[in-house]
Amino acid sequence: MVDMLEEVKAQITGEIKDLTQEQTDFLIDEQANSIGATIMHLAATEAYFQVESLEGRMWTQEEAAYWGVGAALGDTSREKFKGKPIQHYLDIWDEVRQKTLEGLKEKDDAWFASDIDENMNFHWAWFHVLDHSANHMGQIALVKKRLP
Repeated sequence: MVDMLEEVKAQITGEIKDLTQEQTDFLIDEQANSIGATIMHLAATEAYFQVESLEGRMWTQEEAAYWGVGAALGDTSREKFKGKPIQHYLDIWDEVRQKTLEGLKEKDDAWFASDIDENMNFHWAWFHVLDHSANHMGQIALVKKRLP
């Protein structure tokens, strides 16, 4: 799982690490999300699963306030996530990933197979993070093709 998470993150990072400010903030249309906002969304999603699965808790009010805009995307994120270089968003994602890697290092296959809820285990949860990132990789590729 770790290798797959790292591979998808490396592919996304490789595609966007040299974006200009204008490209980072570009919106295809008024309802679209920028690449910067999408990276915050990926970091927020991972941060959510990290806290829930590795720490066994929900976000605190402070964490929800910080990550919630990125997790939800939409009008608020379009306003909030602009004017910062792509590296800003990548650095945040890197911090989240480092914490994920530290937490997953302590887990084994039995933990991954253990149930969170009926019909859902930790392997499913982290596969969701992987799948979510891979899906947004396609979205990012589409936005890049439409850059002015």
